[in-house]
Amino acid sequence: MARPLKIGDLSLATNLLLAPIAGYCDLAFRLVVRRCGGVGLASTALLSPQGVRYQTAESLHVAATCPEDSPLAMQIYGGDEALLCEAARWAEGRGAHVVDLNMGCPVNKITRKEGGSRLLCAPDKAVRLAAAVAKSLRRIPLTVKLRLGWDESSIVAPALAARLEDAGAAAITVHGRTAEMKFTGKARLDGIAAVVAAVKRIPVIGNGDVRSPQDAAAMIERTGCAGVMIGRGALSAPWIFRDTWSFLTTGVVPPPPTLEEKVALIREHFRLLVKFRDERTASLEFRKHVGWYAKQLHPSRMLRERGQAIASLADFEQLMDEFLEYRKAQG
Repeated sequence: MARPLKIGDLSLATNLLLAPIAGYCDLAFRLVVRRCGGVGLASTALLSPQGVRYQTAESLHVAATCPEDSPLAMQIYGGDEALLCEAARWAEGRGAHVVDLNMGCPVNKITRKEGGSRLLCAPDKAVRLAAAVAKSLRRIPLTVKLRLGWDESSIVAPALAARLEDAGAAAITVHGRTAEMKFTGKARLDGIAAVVAAVKRIPVIGNGDVRSPQDAAAMIERTGCAGVMIGRGALSAPWIFRDTWSFLTTGVVPPPPTLEEKVALIREHFRLLVKFRDERTASLEFRKHVGWYAKQLHPSRMLRERGQAIASLADFEQLMDEFLEYRKAQG
C-alpha cells in the first residue's frame, strides 16, 4: 500500500498528500506538518485567479512558499479559461511543482463564481478548462480535484475523470462525497473505487474521513487508489502522515508524541506564524488552530479558553509555559 507515487514526471517520497484546507494550510502549517514527516505532497489553499492577476495581499499570502516547502501544489479555481491559464502559469513561475484545478469545493462563495464543484454540473466545460490549463503549463503537471457529483442524481466523477485524463490531467483526487453533502455523512469508498476503475494510467488519490493510519490503509485496500489525501485529520495531529507512512510500510504505528513534544510543535507553529506574518495576525490565526490541537491534549480546557485571548508572542509563550505546568500537575 505504500507504493511510490508519480504525478507526471514528479516522483513523491510517499503516497500521502496534505489537503488544501481553506484558512488553515498556509506556509506555517505546511512546514509544521512536513517537519513531522511522511508528507509526499502538500497544497496551498484555493488561489483566486482574479487575486493572482491583481497581486492581492491574500493571494500572495496563500501562495507564499520557501525551499523547505517542497514539493508543493498550488490550487486554482474558477470558470474563466483565460484567467485560469494565467493563474496556472503564474503558479508555475512562483515555484509550484504541480497545479491543481479545483472541481470539488462545495462552498457557496466558490460555486457561485462557476468554480469548484459547480463545474461537475458542466462536464464539457470542465474538460475544456482542464485541457487549456494543462496545455498552458510548460514544465509541471496539472492535477484535478473532484467530488463524486453535485448530488446523488448526478454522479459524474468516474466518467469525468476518464475524460480529464484524456484532456491532460496527470492525476485525479476524488473526495468521496457529493457537493450537496458538503462534509456531512460518510465518504463513499465505492465512489472512489469507481473513479479508480474509470481511468487508464494516471493515479487516483482518495480523500475523505481519513483520521487515522488505519483509515488510510482501509481506503487504499478497498478502493485501489494510489494514494491518500488527508485534511482535517492533520489539524489536530500533524504527525498523522508520519504515523500513516510507518503503518503502511511496517504495519506499526509509532508511539504518539509526548506532551513536551506536542507543546514544542505548537510553539514552532506559532513562531512560524509570527515569522511569516506578525504577532497580531499570528494570535488571531492561533485561535483557529488551538481547538484542533486541544483534541490531542486532554485535559485542555485552560488551553482552549485562554488561547482565544492571546494577543502577542509573549502572551502565547506564557500560556504554553503555564499549560505545560498545569498538565504536569495533573499527572
